[in-house]
Amino acid sequence: MAMNIKRPNGTEDVLPKDVYKWHTIEKIARETAESFGFSEIRIPTFESTNLFLRSVGETTDVVQKEMYTVKAKETEFTLRPEGTAGTIRAMLQNGLLNEALPQKVYYMLSCFRHERPQAGRLREFHQFGIEMAGSAAPSADAEVIMLAKTLLDRLGLKNIELHINSIGCPSCRAKYHEALRAFFEPHKEELCDTCKERLVKNPMRILDCKSPICKEIGKDAPVILDYLCDECSEHFEKFQKYLSKFGIKFIVDPKIVRGLDYYTKSVFEFITTEIGAQGTVCAGGRYDGLIEQLGGQHTPALGFAMGFERLLLVMDKQGCDYLTPKKCDIYFATMGDAALEKAMELVKGLREYGYCAEYDLMGRGIKAQMKYANKIGAVYTMVLGDNELNDGKARLKEMESGEEKEMILNEKFTANFENEYFNKILDVMDDENGSMFAFAGEDK
Repeated sequence: MAMNIKRPNGTEDVLPKDVYKWHTIEKIARETAESFGFSEIRIPTFESTNLFLRSVGETTDVVQKEMYTVKAKETEFTLRPEGTAGTIRAMLQNGLLNEALPQKVYYMLSCFRHERPQAGRLREFHQFGIEMAGSAAPSADAEVIMLAKTLLDRLGLKNIELHINSIGCPSCRAKYHEALRAFFEPHKEELCDTCKERLVKNPMRILDCKSPICKEIGKDAPVILDYLCDECSEHFEKFQKYLSKFGIKFIVDPKIVRGLDYYTKSVFEFITTEIGAQGTVCAGGRYDGLIEQLGGQHTPALGFAMGFERLLLVMDKQGCDYLTPKKCDIYFATMGDAALEKAMELVKGLREYGYCAEYDLMGRGIKAQMKYANKIGAVYTMVLGDNELNDGKARLKEMESGEEKEMILNEKFTANFENEYFNKILDVMDDENGSMFAFAGEDK
């Protein structure tokens, strides 16, 4: 009977043949973050719904339309729609903000939003993000952007533009809200129902509306940069100065307001035009009031997140390099029970040294075993039968070249194989067209 159960709409399966692409991003992201002094944090998949109501904002699309919320008896939980709120909650609850500042953490996690699925926008999606708590300095803003750009560069992405803006502090934003209400009030009846509500509660959110009509109305709206107080204006000027010191090119884009209410002052997005409408591959900014809003002492903070799925879309589009998938280092083709037992003994020793070693588990004939070894990309193969066991030696075959070498089947087999593998890697390194990633033994 055919299986009629399919994965939920808006989710994806990552198959073994593709997971090496994810490993590439995870490896480079982790190494880049740690080189900037960030440490990994892991948080729950779901949190109290109130956490997101207080942090993300009740007027946002995320809260009003997109959250997955469940009730368990008297308690209400929500699958995390983003990583910042849960991370800040974890910092507060575990006392990290009482330790040396700034606190710098990174995470890799899945998020959940009920949206219309499309390329680069799924209902379950994955993010790499960083959060820095404790510094109000504009140099910290430049530092987190430097981290993001370094990561994008190391992944090999090109033609990515950095757009920045300042959305001010609560003080100067209040004056801006008054100007926006005055601008949008004559168009109130033309706005979508959500933006009619936003006009009262948070008119700046209208600028982030996806409705074509609201976008058209808002294109001539006042810009926040004309309403910044002296402190926010100075912060934004220094922020731009430090970006220039890092040699980072940017575009000042007054239309960037970000989709979550906790942002203040600096906001930014790294944008590409190569994957259609969902062109933002990294977004973030400063949220100096969030920690206090969640019950902590006033502590400035900032961060960013970038989506794995969108990064992969751009990397595939641009033909970026990935780390070579892990291959089987050696496959033992066996004939008979005695040979099978010998293969089990040999693979045990090789695996203890970190090699990927396999042998037949299907009871195939020798020809079928060699076909299987070829399909899984085994670098070496070795046939074991009665003759090889009686002689105490067998021939090691390099599959790509067809070259063979006799090996002694004794207690030094693992060391001899390692020498053979190591010498082959040295040969590849000597080849001007060679690559360290040509073999799966990269970490040996």
